[in-house]
Amino acid sequence: MQKVQTDRREFVKYSTLGVLGLVLGGGIVFSPYVARAENRLRPPGAVAENKFLALCIKCGQCLQVCPYHAIKLSDAVQGHGVGTPYIDANVRACFACEAVPCVLACPSGALDHHCEKPEDIKMGIAVLEFPDTCLGIKKTPVPKGYNDEIKAFTDSVRHKNPLEVKLLERIDGFEGKSCTLCATICPIPNPLTAIAMVPDSGGGQRPEIYDGCIGCGACQEICPTTIPSIAVKPRMTYEEYYKKDKVRS
Repeated sequence: MQKVQTDRREFVKYSTLGVLGLVLGGGIVFSPYVARAENRLRPPGAVAENKFLALCIKCGQCLQVCPYHAIKLSDAVQGHGVGTPYIDANVRACFACEAVPCVLACPSGALDHHCEKPEDIKMGIAVLEFPDTCLGIKKTPVPKGYNDEIKAFTDSVRHKNPLEVKLLERIDGFEGKSCTLCATICPIPNPLTAIAMVPDSGGGQRPEIYDGCIGCGACQEICPTTIPSIAVKPRMTYEEYYKKDKVRS
C-alpha cells in the first residue's frame, strides 16, 4: 500500500517537472498552462476566485499559522496566481480548526473574516468519485500501511503541532477493519451532517454526503485506495453538485 501511494506522488512530481521543462526549454515564459487559472482547493474563507486573486497579497501568513501544515503556495507550473495559497488534499487536508486561524491571519480579505468557525467553511463538496474502488462498498478490509504516507508527512514537519500528533492517534488502528475512514475522520463538530456510512445494495457500506459537508478534503486524504475513491470538488456547493446530478438522472 505504501508503494502504491508513493507512486502516485512520484507521478505528480515528475509530471510537474516535465511541464516546467517544456516551458523553460522552449524559451516560453508564459505558456497557456501557466496563464490558465485552475480550480484549486483554497483555504477556508476564500472569496470568489477572481476576487481572491485580486485581494491575496501572497504574504503566506495563512500558511504560517496552519496547525496541520496543509496550506501551500502555488508555483509557476500550477497555473494563474503564483504565490497564492491552496490545499492539496491528497497530501494534507484542512482539518477545520475551531478558531479558523488561517482566516484570522489574512490581512487582505482574500479569506473572509466572516468565516469564524468550522461550520462557516465552504471550500467545496465531497463526491464519491470512484464507487467501484471504495473499500466500504467492496467489503474489503482496510489494508496494512494505509496511513504510512500520512505518518511520513507529519514526520517530515520540523515543528509538529499537537493537533497533528492527535490526528495520527485518531487514524491509527483501522487495519483489517471495515473501511469507514472517510466518515470517521470528518473533522466538523457534527460530522453526521456532512457524511455517514449507509448500507449499499451489494451488502457493504458506502459514504453518503450531506449538505453539512464543508469540502475540507479530510476524507480524500484518509481514503486508503490508490486514487482516492472520494474527493472534493473545489468551490462547488452541495446544491450545485447533487441537485444537478439528480436532474441528470
